[in-house]
Amino acid sequence: MQGILINSYAPDFELPGVDDEVHHLARYLEEYRAVVVIFMCNHCPYVRFYLNRLKQLQQDYQEQGVILVGINANDATQYPDDSFENMKIFAEEQKLNFPYIRDITQDVAHCFGASNTPEIFLLDHQGIVRYRGLIDDSPTAAEAVTQPYLRNALTQLLNNEPITLEYTDAIGCSIKWRH
Repeated sequence: MQGILINSYAPDFELPGVDDEVHHLARYLEEYRAVVVIFMCNHCPYVRFYLNRLKQLQQDYQEQGVILVGINANDATQYPDDSFENMKIFAEEQKLNFPYIRDITQDVAHCFGASNTPEIFLLDHQGIVRYRGLIDDSPTAAEAVTQPYLRNALTQLLNNEPITLEYTDAIGCSIKWRH
């Protein structure tokens, strides 16, 4: 595992969103009890498998002070599907109910140590990483989930309980780094 470790502070970021606003992690931390950072993109089939579950998570937990934040760090030169303009189209078509922001320099993804899409980093209100990895144990079939890793970690965090499983190996497409 590279990048930030469990129980370490996540790197702050200030990035443009598909809503034409600037999204600042520090502001989210002031406002929310937990922030779920998701490294994702437009074209990855794994991201697409999970989109409805991610939207459901946002809906289920927003009243408890949780926000999901999707970050796309893919190189749009090699993968034009992941351009900022296409992100805006994707967010609208998929009716995303959480911010979707662009890491064009890839600095944020590098600082987090993200390697896959989707890859989750659950931060508490102080910006400390409490869980990292998979959303659940069944990427392709929501009905087959037996281990809802992110849901479990969120519930434990919000109940001020220790998180029993802090790390899983994320699977999906690799982040498309610039050469």
